[in-house]
Amino acid sequence: MSRNLYQYINRDLSWLQFNARVLQEAEDETVPLLERLRFIGIFSNNLDEFFRVRYAAVQRIVTAGKTGKRALYGKEARLLLEEITSIVIEQQTKSLLIIRHIQEELGKHGIHVIKEHQVRPSQHEYLKAYFKEKVRPLLMTFMLDEFDKFPHLKDKAVYLSIKLTLDEDSLDFENGEVRNKIFALIEIPTTINRFVVLPKEEDGSQAVIIIDDLIRYCMEEIFNIFEYVDCTAHMIKITRDAELDIDSDFKKSFIEKISNSVHHRRDGNPVRFVYDKTIDEETLQFLLHKLEIDETDSLIPGGRYHNRRDYMSFPTLGHEELTYQRIRPLPVKGLETSGSIFKTIAYKDYLIYTPYQSFSYVINFLREAAIDPKVRNIKITIYRLSSISQVANALINAAKNGKEVTVQIELRARFDEENNIKYAEIMQEEGVKLVFGVPGLKVHSKTCVVERNENGKIKRYGFISTGNFNESTAKVYTDYTLFTSNVAILKDLSKVFNFFEINYKVNRYRHLVVSPHYARKTFSKLISTEVQNKLAGKEAYIRIKLNSLTDHDMIDKLYEASNVGVRVDLIIRGMCCLIPGVQGMSENIKVISVVDKFLEHPRLFIFGNGGEPKVYISSADWMTRNLDRRVEVGCPIFDENVKKQLMDTFEICWTDNVKARILDEHQRNEYVKDGKPYNRSQITLYEYYKNLS
Repeated sequence: MSRNLYQYINRDLSWLQFNARVLQEAEDETVPLLERLRFIGIFSNNLDEFFRVRYAAVQRIVTAGKTGKRALYGKEARLLLEEITSIVIEQQTKSLLIIRHIQEELGKHGIHVIKEHQVRPSQHEYLKAYFKEKVRPLLMTFMLDEFDKFPHLKDKAVYLSIKLTLDEDSLDFENGEVRNKIFALIEIPTTINRFVVLPKEEDGSQAVIIIDDLIRYCMEEIFNIFEYVDCTAHMIKITRDAELDIDSDFKKSFIEKISNSVHHRRDGNPVRFVYDKTIDEETLQFLLHKLEIDETDSLIPGGRYHNRRDYMSFPTLGHEELTYQRIRPLPVKGLETSGSIFKTIAYKDYLIYTPYQSFSYVINFLREAAIDPKVRNIKITIYRLSSISQVANALINAAKNGKEVTVQIELRARFDEENNIKYAEIMQEEGVKLVFGVPGLKVHSKTCVVERNENGKIKRYGFISTGNFNESTAKVYTDYTLFTSNVAILKDLSKVFNFFEINYKVNRYRHLVVSPHYARKTFSKLISTEVQNKLAGKEAYIRIKLNSLTDHDMIDKLYEASNVGVRVDLIIRGMCCLIPGVQGMSENIKVISVVDKFLEHPRLFIFGNGGEPKVYISSADWMTRNLDRRVEVGCPIFDENVKKQLMDTFEICWTDNVKARILDEHQRNEYVKDGKPYNRSQITLYEYYKNLS
């Protein structure tokens, strides 16, 4: 098939449509009110990361003058920036209307989000005392007229831009000029809660004021040394390029290099300037001039508040009915026994699907390995750890007990570098052997193998996962983890760990699908087998669940399968560059996306294989980086019971008619409405596993 860029949706525009699906959850009136606010926070946080990474990457191409890279972006890079900015402004405007509606609805439940001009006399003393004791000591106020060079604005911070208009009797005369305006910036502190909860009123209602408005309310106390007749305060925010520039100095340790580059990230070039759209033109132009923001930077007129990711931690105030009902993670039948987890896994494979089932089995596995006298060594890959990590504690415990513990930790896990560096240093001090990956490749696989001495022979146990070994995200990310003692799988997995330490040698794997050397070839071959089976009149289908599908070569393979009549079912949470349902190209491909309470995170692959399905789980999406520039591990499923679970869970998700959206060439994110019985897949999946336990 000759490649035509009209066969693909631009990946960045597709990502914006994913974030639109997040915004749909904030708009959905069937979602509990406080959860809708939290989806606003997720939408905002996603957008921040998008500008820091994707928008910044396109902007670097524009700055370098490489505007003709149509093969990569599907259109001229400069035009892409303009289209992104236009879509973001539209989405931001919509999000402000949604917030306003949510706050009105919260008011009906006795929760009132008030502004500074809505403070009641009875609330005055409490707020003044709160400001004096907890807020003012943390304020950083920059008098801009005193700076020869504009102060550095932090990437994750927000600021109130202040303009004081002086009284005629206190005009400032400087260098023969009359100065009747003073400009300043106030940095909003991040070390205290953004939301100030006021005492309950007699009627049981409760007011919340955002700290930005509390500062506005107490502005006179900040600038009382000036005699001014007017004071305006508008919020601004800078987003900076998050690319790491890693030092090539061979004398420095890898940890030191990453630490330095994370520190220098604070000086990244601005890629977005968000401002309160009600700001006056004089103040806006003053800021743009001082910040040296030019036309290639994205200017986003926004609302009164920025860093709306803080809505993810909006207080519940005792209104549990306005949040999702918490689910209790279910036990895994067979694994919940009080005996040895190794003895249990020795007889059969087990699958856990978090958060429907408990992540504690991963912790229990590592804790048992840490104290088991027969365990000789533990090898594990780590990409993102929780801020307080039981996984790391178990590994340290094992090292203290004399086990040989090897941790392949990825220090370049974007935005988690500092957390991983902290734990790398702690583990290193406690005797854990650290491996820092492979030159030119990120290690994104999620694997562990333990070697145990049994009757004078080495027996291996391990687990392979689609998600990070992070007990915090395991509560909100859906992910599969396979526990196994399968000799063939774990022999291959040991070769992966050998590759981390001796990476000039490319191993051959009999069963695992390992990037960057074999994944593209293996998956392409599996698709080709379905094509051949279809042509031979055999059963042929492909069912895949991913976070993102952007690699054009893999998309072309799916188009090839569609063209011979292979049915292709895709569940793609995020970016999808494939265009389904196009006659002569993809008429046998359907794509849906499920966005709901939990973040859909598994990677699952099912191939019909002539009636004997082949099933794989993997850490890899079908993005070029995952297939060619990362170490990823995909695992075949041999246990028939586990295989059935995976195929069942795909079908449950595929038939969702509540939270599933149709992805097509129009990118309208329309909900699946098929007239069939109600199936909200995340609820149905919990019931499915409840019946299994």
